[in-house]
Amino acid sequence: MDDNAAIRSVEKEEILRIEDLHTYFYSREGVVKAANGVNLSVKADSTLGIVGESGSGKSVTALSILSLIPYPGRIVHGAVHFENKDLLKLDEEEIIRIRGSSIAMIFQDPRGSLNPIETIGKQISEILLAHSPMSIVEATERTYALLRELNLPDNVFRQYPFQLSGGQAQRSMIAMATAWRPRILIADEPTSNLDTTTQADVLARLQRIRSEHHSAIILITHNMGVIAQMADEIAVMYAGSVVEYGDTESIFNSPLHPYTWGLLQSITRLDEPDKKLQPIPGSPPDSIDLPDQCPYMPRCPKATNECRLSLRPQLREIAPGHSVACYNVIEHVEAG
Repeated sequence: MDDNAAIRSVEKEEILRIEDLHTYFYSREGVVKAANGVNLSVKADSTLGIVGESGSGKSVTALSILSLIPYPGRIVHGAVHFENKDLLKLDEEEIIRIRGSSIAMIFQDPRGSLNPIETIGKQISEILLAHSPMSIVEATERTYALLRELNLPDNVFRQYPFQLSGGQAQRSMIAMATAWRPRILIADEPTSNLDTTTQADVLARLQRIRSEHHSAIILITHNMGVIAQMADEIAVMYAGSVVEYGDTESIFNSPLHPYTWGLLQSITRLDEPDKKLQPIPGSPPDSIDLPDQCPYMPRCPKATNECRLSLRPQLREIAPGHSVACYNVIEHVEAG
């Protein structure tokens, strides 16, 4: 076997691919281009971290995978390939069969996502009953088992979302999302608004789910520390599209895009305790009026005439498995 064949033999299988996804929201003020040409790949038994500022399109991209875009949003172009199907071309009945069983999602606000007038037990049981012919008794027994797996007391079965703590609500949401051991688990800001101890517990449970169920995880977060701990690959999003994509080590040690570099300069690092933090100047662009040029250009310290005169750059591979959408990658890469 040659070296290239050996490398390919250990590469993980791609189980989901997003191609040129455009999801827009139509308002009186104009068209909000929340996802504006997203390209992503998710590999089996791995964690893809998606990072970026608020409004960069992370959550909209995740919701688009399962056609959960709320009104007045609409997916206007693109494809989401999973199990030899384009999920965006499936009818409602077909996509419902996939939601919760093959692809599940942990939503950003667990209390807001859980049904406030149904008990936790009933909501989890309904997920089980929707995808199998099991009896109500069997679904109830399985629900209790799921709650115990997540160290939740049995009385949570009979409680309503408002009666739970933030950590209990998040673990209840994880129980719902993992009831059918999905091939892909989307976790949208799973540790937001939780204390440090509960955050660590939730992340440990996600790692355990991946290890035991061999699920792929799409992890959306603002926290670069969480990404460093959890992700195998990282997609950096800005203004509705992916501007850098690569394995975690490459992104942290050799960022290509000035925006990625800026994100890393604005966080503390244990290996550089005396480093002075450098916030990114300016604000993200208005998604209603995105420019034809690179949307990061007004904030970019490396912008040139090529950036000002050219259309928005597309992702291109600079190093094996490491791509960037930029005309002028940062100097340490250029210097080799």
